[in-house]
Amino acid sequence: MRSIKIIHAADFHLDSPFQALSAAKAAMRREEQRDLLNALSVLAANESADLLLLSGDLLDSENTYHETGEELIRSLSNVPCPVFISPGNHDCYTDRSPWARLKLPENVHVFRENAIHFLSVPSADARVYGAAFTDKNAPALLRGFHAERKPGVYNLLCMHAEVGNPNSPYNPVSSEDLAASGIDYAALGHTHLASGLQRSGNTWYAWPGCPEGRGFDECGQKTVNIVELNGDDCILRTASVASRRYESLQLDITGKDPLLLIHTTLPDDTSRDIYRITLTGETDQAPDLRKLHQNLDEMFFALQLEDKTRLRRDIWDCAGEDSLRGIFLSKLRTRFDAAKDESERVRIEQAARWGLAALDNAEEVAVRDHS
Repeated sequence: MRSIKIIHAADFHLDSPFQALSAAKAAMRREEQRDLLNALSVLAANESADLLLLSGDLLDSENTYHETGEELIRSLSNVPCPVFISPGNHDCYTDRSPWARLKLPENVHVFRENAIHFLSVPSADARVYGAAFTDKNAPALLRGFHAERKPGVYNLLCMHAEVGNPNSPYNPVSSEDLAASGIDYAALGHTHLASGLQRSGNTWYAWPGCPEGRGFDECGQKTVNIVELNGDDCILRTASVASRRYESLQLDITGKDPLLLIHTTLPDDTSRDIYRITLTGETDQAPDLRKLHQNLDEMFFALQLEDKTRLRRDIWDCAGEDSLRGIFLSKLRTRFDAAKDESERVRIEQAARWGLAALDNAEEVAVRDHS
């Protein structure tokens, strides 16, 4: 069998709301998401790919912007190979879905049925099997399935599915299903953390994760898969088409200046990234998140600061002193020791900080979160 090369991507979630960002920046991010489609077509051309497999949730919902439909048509028409799309639980195929409304290029095939079937691709010596979610949920479509073997032809599967969770409502797939499938490579989607190359029996499989993060649960570099099949062998490489990253940073500011610590910890260039910086440790006063944000904001596309510091423990040693400060801390310490849960203790510590700042005639800006 000759070798073939596949670009495999999934879970773009185009037209996501990006609710944590301002309206202007959310609109910018949606526009940048559309640019991922063009980057994918360029990658397919540069890699001389035989096939592009898109394994579901290319769209975040059936309510897409007009510009997104236009970019889908334009970018996919530039892909120099056949494109297969298997709608997932977010962009399931219905009469109202964009997949039914859009006039997609001739090189694009969208699976429409909630059952596995194939199309032959003679140019790639392959059969591409696939199925569509036609509702938000899907049964175990691969269970009991076996693809017919044809000499010299690769059996490929493009499908949105959740592997390893038999109770999943999202087309659950087991390693036993994959081993018995007769598939050479299964291009899966749904899980946003990339799997890397896996094998069950003679079936290679992977899911690429999302190509670009949309929140702080999707931090770090995100990629798509480049898969090369050569007979029984399989090689998987990754490529980035993302323009931005989400990153989360936690810093202990005990005994340190938070602004200096942030500057010395960050990598050189963060201007295109979305950061959440969480401050921890023990302090006398809560860090002034507003002032920190003013000093740091221009270094990022977007920045969230979070205060999870605690009141310095030995501050409570002043409780019981024969002074206004001691009486104030003593009353709060009684409430702190009797607190029912952690959230109540945090509120009491915050009250202690405000009170001590007032007693010391200091400006106290205690904000737990600032974006």
